[in-house]
Formats: sequence, structure tokens, C-alpha cells
Amino acid sequence: MLEVKGLTKSYGKLVAVSAVSFCANSGETIGLLGPNGAGKTTTVSIIAGLLSPDSGQVLIEGKQVQSDTDPVKLKIGLVPQDMALYDKLSAHDNLTFFAALYSLPGAKAKQAIGEALSLVGLSDRAGDKVETFSGGMKRRLNLAAALLHDPQLLLLDEPTVGVDPQSRNAIFENLETLKKRGKTLIYTTHYMEEAERLCDRIVIIDHGKVIADDTLQGLHKMLPVTNIIAIELDHADGFKPEPMLALPEVKSAELEQGTLRVGVHDLSRGTPGILRWLSENGHSYHHVSSERPDLETVFLTLTGRSLRDSQ
Repeated sequence: MLEVKGLTKSYGKLVAVSAVSFCANSGETIGLLGPNGAGKTTTVSIIAGLLSPDSGQVLIEGKQVQSDTDPVKLKIGLVPQDMALYDKLSAHDNLTFFAALYSLPGAKAKQAIGEALSLVGLSDRAGDKVETFSGGMKRRLNLAAALLHDPQLLLLDEPTVGVDPQSRNAIFENLETLKKRGKTLIYTTHYMEEAERLCDRIVIIDHGKVIADDTLQGLHKMLPVTNIIAIELDHADGFKPEPMLALPEVKSAELEQGTLRVGVHDLSRGTPGILRWLSENGHSYHHVSSERPDLETVFLTLTGRSLRDSQ
């Protein structure tokens, strides 16, 4: 559905995007993950045709966008980071305005507006002015405006910024519904949990460059430790975790507040030996659980910096 090939964009000496490439298939959700200022919005703006790259190509269903009025752009829906709404108009009138921009005829516009409001859960507020809406409701209406012309490719630039948890979950449900309908979603965020929930594949961007492009499972395989075994010891006083580093599969071991956390690459192969070692050395325990490192850990491993704090 979408091919991004070698996009580069500079502003003077600042290189905002450097040779960014990735692709997205129909019905697939791709997460563009990176800190603020990483180049995500610039990349989305180029895909949408709002910016021209210094070099590189954007192909939609194999066709390059040639001009502002290229019909292929009708396949794109854009949900910008900044609200594209008129506060003094009602929700219905906002969508009527956007339907006119898409040249939707009367009957088709009416149907599209009704379906979009229903999808985002705002049918009962259609006649209310947008200035009376909460931040989360405005975000949902912003999404509805991008769906009126039934685009196949939906670009979402941090669509949950500043919204409450309830509205965030509503937006997630909307996006999951669209994915089931076969839409291709490009989702930019710097929230790891959003990417983990929504995305089939994750493209990590830092300083305008793609530093990883894989499934969540594939990204975890890039780490020296892909699983952590948390073992709550009965008696942690005096316990020294360092000898455990000699065990096969053990990559790290540390004790914190009575819980032993052991990093392994293969959970099924590492766990039996670890528990056997504890038993043989007289260390009893009462609870064992496992967890995977999150995307923050992946980013930290790849760049040496925190995802949220890096600017």
C-alpha cells in the first residue's frame, strides 16, 4: 500500500529526515516510534504531500504522488498533531465543511458524516459546538474528519496527545476497528505502550534516521536479554546474585528488595537451571514470574538514551 524510499529533508544545517525508508501493507499498522524532534512529523508530512523531500520517493499502491491535485492523494487520510477544527462550529458543521473539501455530494456526505460520528462515539453531540468538547472528544472528532472520504491509508500524528485515559482507549478501539476493515495505519508516537498495543511492526526513528524496523518480537530479539525472570526469595539477606552469571543462558542477575531478577535470552531453557541452582544452594522462594523488556529498553539499548527524555 505504501512505500517510503530514502526520504531526506533538511532545513539549513538541520537534517530533519535522513534516508528514511519503510513500507506498509494493506490492513497493517506501522508505528513510527521516537522522541520528540526525531523526524516523525516531518516524515508524515512528506507522505501526506504537505512537504516536498529533498530526495527520496513516496509510492502509494506503486504510484508516486505527482502534484497537490493528484487523485492518488484521495487514498490518504491525515489526522494531524494539531487540531484541525473550528471551535465555533458544531461537530456536524465541522464535518460538513470537510466533506465539502473532499467534494462529497450531499447524500454521500450525509452518510459519511453519520458513519464517522458513530464510529468515534459522538453522534449524540453532533449539534454541539466544538468549544464545549473535552480534549479527548476533539481528538475523536479530528479522527472523524480524516475518515469522511473513506481513505485506504490513514496517517495519525500523535493522535492521543493530551487526552484522558477513557478517550485514549476509545481512540484505540476506533483504530482497531479501522484495521479490521483493511485500512493501512501509520501511527506516530513517543508512547511505547501505544505502539505495543496497536502496531504490527515498529519503525524506530532517532535524529531523523531509521535505527530499527521490525515486529515487536523481532525488536526484542535484538536485545542481549529478551526475558526477565522475577523470583521472590524467602530469605534475601546476604544473597549474592553474582555466581548465577556462570549458569548457561543467564545474562544478568540482580537483587532488589527481596526479588531476584535474572535476565535470560531463552526463557524455556534458562528457567529450569536457575530454579534448580537456587534449590541446590539452599535458597527457597515463594513466587516466580516472567516479563519482557519494553520498547523503552529497546530504544535505550540501541541509542544509549531514554526514549522519553532524549530530545
